[in-house]
Amino acid sequence: MRVIIAAAGTAGHINPGLAIANKIKQEEKNSEIVFIGTTRGLENDLVPRAGYMLKTINAYGLSKKLSIENLKKLYLTLRGFGEAKKIIKDFKPDVVIGMGGYICGAVITSAHSLNIPTLLHESNSFPGRAIKMLAKKTDTILVSFEDAISRIKNAKNVVCTGTPVKIKRQDYDVNMKNKILQTLGLNETKPIVLVSGGSQGAKKINEAIIQIIKDKLNKDYQIIWATGQKQFDIIKESLENIQININNIDGIKIVPYIYNMEEVANSADIMIGRAGAMTVTEIANLGKPSILVPLPNVSHNHQLYNAKVLENVDASKIILNDELTGEKLNREIEDILKDKSLKEKMGKNALKVATNNADENIYKEIKKVVK
Repeated sequence: MRVIIAAAGTAGHINPGLAIANKIKQEEKNSEIVFIGTTRGLENDLVPRAGYMLKTINAYGLSKKLSIENLKKLYLTLRGFGEAKKIIKDFKPDVVIGMGGYICGAVITSAHSLNIPTLLHESNSFPGRAIKMLAKKTDTILVSFEDAISRIKNAKNVVCTGTPVKIKRQDYDVNMKNKILQTLGLNETKPIVLVSGGSQGAKKINEAIIQIIKDKLNKDYQIIWATGQKQFDIIKESLENIQININNIDGIKIVPYIYNMEEVANSADIMIGRAGAMTVTEIANLGKPSILVPLPNVSHNHQLYNAKVLENVDASKIILNDELTGEKLNREIEDILKDKSLKEKMGKNALKVATNNADENIYKEIKKVVK
């Protein structure tokens, strides 16, 4: 099978695309796969690192604001349509897959004009502008959450497949869990709260955790806190200003990034973070209670809609960004941990919206459209 995957910008678009590519190669070893992206996004690191060829075109997200800068981006994006069409004509794919975002406009439209089967994948509960605009031109739209189906109009075919994620549910025994915790300087005597704002960190969440540490509110639980690479030194300095050594806080482990996230997440009792599609998918698949703080000021407030996927089944508590404080976050944590039946129920409810075998589901849909 010859496949083009359009994925650009953030890991949330690119990593699912790589998972799909890996699944295709697993099923059909002789497949040839090319990614189309831009020269600016994480695809320039992640795609070659995964062993796939990346070709780039001009593509930009456009605002409605009339400005010279926006007109320049519009001109370059229009050029990108021709660039995408040339890549597709030269490569002659059997199918073209778009992972959402502005890169899909040129790539999916060009493939459609050449009568090549197309699929789009939407990770968020609230579909983005590109998905909605391209719905009529796409053979099948794949979504991560059932909630998204009713929000896509005029589509030929919409299927809930889930989103492929690296982190999967593991049933560790007590010894294995203790071993994981001991490497972090923690133990099994108190519950574990995992805090992560993603690879870039989440400033508002980080400020709330600093308050919890400063006021010593976590007497009944331990914290594993991934600050994000860019925020770690800032937090270290903030703690030093109140005479706290970041590397020596009882019951708290603070790191820039967690590399063994599957082990740590499966060992946690509660997960706290933003509400990106990948995060919500992982929490659901793990079956963990969560407290989510949706990132505001994003397109269509889509993180709030993602968080509501879990809240609607009583699997998560939502705290709005402007309302987040250390005291409020601590209160929500304690409410869940003090009620063991609530904690267990939230975890089981999260599994209700889990979608297992997403890569297998997506591969089956690809095979259906390939002639």
